[in-house]
Amino acid sequence: MTNNKPLIWDAHACLPLKPNQDMGALERHRAAGASFVSVNVGQDFNPVSQVIRVIAGFRAWLANHSEHFLLARTVEDVKRARAEGKLAVSFDLEGSAMLEDDLDMIALYRDLGVGQIHLAYNRDNSIAGGCHGANVGLTPLGRRVVAEINRVGLIMDCSHSSYRTSMDVMEMSTRPVVFSHSNVRALRDHPRNIRDEQIDACARTGGVVGLSGIGQFVGQNDISTESLVRHVDYVVQRVGPRHVGFGLDFVFAPGTDDNPPNFNPRDWWPAEYYEGVYAFTNVPPERFAEITDALLARGYSDGDVRDILGANFLRVAQATWSA
Repeated sequence: MTNNKPLIWDAHACLPLKPNQDMGALERHRAAGASFVSVNVGQDFNPVSQVIRVIAGFRAWLANHSEHFLLARTVEDVKRARAEGKLAVSFDLEGSAMLEDDLDMIALYRDLGVGQIHLAYNRDNSIAGGCHGANVGLTPLGRRVVAEINRVGLIMDCSHSSYRTSMDVMEMSTRPVVFSHSNVRALRDHPRNIRDEQIDACARTGGVVGLSGIGQFVGQNDISTESLVRHVDYVVQRVGPRHVGFGLDFVFAPGTDDNPPNFNPRDWWPAEYYEGVYAFTNVPPERFAEITDALLARGYSDGDVRDILGANFLRVAQATWSA
């Protein structure tokens, strides 16, 4: 692998949340030229016991497949993976219920390989508000959680959060804040997408808006490259090319039953906003080459394309993980 190729960073992807899960599907990212992917290890509705067992299984699988994959703890790990033709993998938490209101859990998850966290998955909790909740902001505990996330060095993420929570987080965070997998609400009016004021605030922190490839958030179940790049154009025209990237949110095994007992999907994905239970029409990782060509064809410079594909998120990690 040559280092003159752009570093590709995918800020969010989903594998089944099962113990001893085979992660071999991530070869699709590596074959597509990606150097890094963040993989979800739990949402607010997943109990701590499940989250820990998923992390344990993922760590063991990565250790047993070190010829092509590595668990990324630092920016240097990502750079080494790129130089060696490997895929660097880190974990992310979607929500904060798995902290069980205990700040000491944040450093523990970091030590286990979590590099990124947001505070509410769609619904409100004791720490923050979700995008399908009552638009509440950070609670007093939530403010302490943000400070601790900054201190221990996790990427602070606002995807799935309410407007007020995201604005609170971006006002108080001392490190760059990202939306790891969120799209532009002005282009697709959906509660999971973000408003112009959120885009502006994210850029002010030095952060990045990672655009999702989920069809419902790109358009009307639209996963065309043209439509996804429209979201890139919008963010770039508003805040510049240093504040946009990708978190495709590719779901490798849609329909897998990995939910806890008595789980009701409508509690988390309200019927009025989702077609079916959840429409897993996704832009796949193989699309990165086509996205690159589309950006160049629209007149983006080589440097801007490199920033958008991965250098922007790498910069955020450098400013965060170094803690």
